[in-house]
Amino acid sequence: MIETLQLYFQYPFVRYAMPVGVLVALCSSLLGVTLVLRRFSFIGDGLSHVAFFAMAIAAIFQWTNNMPLILAVTIAAAIAILCVGETTLMKGDAAIAMISVTSLALGYLFMNIFSTSSNLSGDVCTTLFGSTSILTLLPEQVILSSVLSIAVVIIYILFYNRLFALTFDEDFSRAIGVNVGFYNLAIAVIIAVIIVLAMNLVGSLLTSALIIFPTLSTMRLYKSFKAVVIGSAVLSVLCAVIGMLTSIVVGTPVGSTIVGVEIIAYIICVIVGRVAVRT
Repeated sequence: MIETLQLYFQYPFVRYAMPVGVLVALCSSLLGVTLVLRRFSFIGDGLSHVAFFAMAIAAIFQWTNNMPLILAVTIAAAIAILCVGETTLMKGDAAIAMISVTSLALGYLFMNIFSTSSNLSGDVCTTLFGSTSILTLLPEQVILSSVLSIAVVIIYILFYNRLFALTFDEDFSRAIGVNVGFYNLAIAVIIAVIIVLAMNLVGSLLTSALIIFPTLSTMRLYKSFKAVVIGSAVLSVLCAVIGMLTSIVVGTPVGSTIVGVEIIAYIICVIVGRVAVRT
């Protein structure tokens, strides 16, 4: 197995994939804690469908570097969900569901009508499940993904205290002078960025797994917010590395393998948590 890994790491695409995968897994897990505790984790699933729609449009026009378009469309959708969700006409979960279903349906419809690809089913499968996306990154995509991931981590660290207060008591945060609207907008934009980055790793349908599973797993072991954040980040990176290495050696899809590893990690954490409570 070691010889196989050494052989594959001679190729640039594998060396590109590993650091990008680690950074994406890291920043996904950080915001995951806030989303899960605020019962807003479904937004990741909704925005991933919007990203699929943008990727479908890019595929129709055969744009090689499609990340800027996907990023712009997903950020716009995140802001729209936030704005619509604050009105009395439509609550947040209904806005997410509406945009999610519409984007997924239109994306698949446009790919069927306008796509010139001879392997439409394969293109859709790759987009939805990220079969080879992380292994086909261009150098400029690697740089952009790395810069955005590092920016997300830095922003999270700088505004950790505000996000902590906002996560547990939005009314109290507003009372002490925190600009709640601004931080909610910032969270929505950061989530959109994470979704776009995660699509390269696990595909559009599996991005929520990177956000939710590490948080749910570590919440079985720790009770404090900081411990859950740190544990979630470590577990997410570990699962991403194990999943990518396993995928390289065994030849399985990268995204599905990483999610499979995270499911196993969750089961282990549940068992360890129950044993710790009983003892």
